[in-house]
Amino acid sequence: MLHPSGLPKNLSSLDRTLVMGVLNVTPDSFSDGGRFFDSSVAIAHAKQMISDGADIIDIGGESTRPGSERISIQEEMGRVLPIISALAETEAVLSIDTMRPEVAQAAIAAGAGMINDVSGGKADPEMLSYVATLDVPFILMHWRGPSNIMNSLTDYKDVVVDVTKEISEQVDVAVSAGVARDRIVVDPGIGFAKTVDQNWPILKHLDVLEDLGLPILMGASRKKFLGELLSKNGEARHMDDREAATTAISVLMAQRKTWCVRVHDVRDSRDVIEVVSRMANTP
Repeated sequence: MLHPSGLPKNLSSLDRTLVMGVLNVTPDSFSDGGRFFDSSVAIAHAKQMISDGADIIDIGGESTRPGSERISIQEEMGRVLPIISALAETEAVLSIDTMRPEVAQAAIAAGAGMINDVSGGKADPEMLSYVATLDVPFILMHWRGPSNIMNSLTDYKDVVVDVTKEISEQVDVAVSAGVARDRIVVDPGIGFAKTVDQNWPILKHLDVLEDLGLPILMGASRKKFLGELLSKNGEARHMDDREAATTAISVLMAQRKTWCVRVHDVRDSRDVIEVVSRMANTP
């Protein structure tokens, strides 16, 4: 199992796919926007995910759903920092899901141990300079532009080759900025600047991205391409009913020992990963 440096030993020693639980402290995220906007509810939900087997809790205060507009730094900090402070003593690693170095810095000071930047450092070049001063994992996602225009940025000659090339180039930018390569995790950005059909080749040919030799985070949970796959009478399956499909992705990722899956329903993914791991280690 390929882990990034900077992980606590209890996680870096594991020979299975890790599970990252999604905690959107937002009123407008695509799947659970508003459900955990109240701090006390968010904290309780995070603790439940940890109880269900989450290795990492990814805390985000700004929605990146298609079409969403940006919020202020102050509003983003106000949403996430109380949650991070309250959870800092838990057994899970806390990840801050942000594109802003100011938010990342405050989150690390409050107890976060990982940075998940869906722009991979492109939204604010100062992010990479800040990350270079740290010794925590940095998740670098494939990103072509902000959420309000990303659906218009889906022109690829070969989506697998192009996404891998663009990620590799941004990894080089990060390393040139001083970020240690062995701390970088890459994320192909399922659903970000990709049509429904373009996500499937990325999953099918994940070995191309694996050739970069970096840990991979897969975030496919409840996304539109699964809802469209399961559509009936021309209507996509509601996001609350996409868990079985999400769990199937977790099985596939566990079988190829992908570093981590980012999911909303932790328990189901953790359960199937345990089964896959046990089978792989049974003589």
